[in-house]
Amino acid sequence: MAFYPLQITGLVLGFLGMVGTLATTLLPQWRISAFIGSNIIVFERLWEGLWMNCIRQAKVRLQCKFYSSLLALPPALEAARALMCVAVALSLIALIIGICGMKKIQCTGSNERAKAYLLGTSGVLFILTGIFVLIPVCWTANIIIRDFYNPAVHVGQKRELGAALFLGWASTAVLFIGGGLLCGYCCCNRKKQGHRHPAPGRCVSHTDKPPRNVTVLNRASTSYV
Repeated sequence: MAFYPLQITGLVLGFLGMVGTLATTLLPQWRISAFIGSNIIVFERLWEGLWMNCIRQAKVRLQCKFYSSLLALPPALEAARALMCVAVALSLIALIIGICGMKKIQCTGSNERAKAYLLGTSGVLFILTGIFVLIPVCWTANIIIRDFYNPAVHVGQKRELGAALFLGWASTAVLFIGGGLLCGYCCCNRKKQGHRHPAPGRCVSHTDKPPRNVTVLNRASTSYV
């Protein structure tokens, strides 16, 4: 199976994207407190994530608390939770399918076409994972920026972009690149199989046509007799 480094690179990037997706889901730094205007209490920093909010005081003490009620959460937060959980599950499934399609793994025997299709499926799932990560990250960033420049929002309620959002964007880029490499490997393998096994119709058309030399010899022998 050719292009073996390509599938290795795609799966490694997919694994890194899965780790980044999981970290983005669990980290509480989606929204952080903004120090603007009269809000100059810099020794206390507030972090808000998908599952908990944390307060860090004087860079020493960190207190975190999980959200007590699921129904009391904003709809945007609930949707972000659901999309990120789906993204983590998709990335795990994609990684398992991609490992089964590796050259050294004998899950599908020595069938190169089946292995190529498994790697292509893994690439598509990695790209879907990137889309599922990109939606809540961009959605949350849009809400933060909109509220930050909204004069009707109190200064104490304004937030800034947290590190988890930047990690989500980086994970999305890695997932897109890894998925694209795996899909490209699948397409290259299909083209290679097509060149190796030409279409049956073309072979029949060449074999059905008799050679010219045989026809000339038959005519010569007939005229001699």
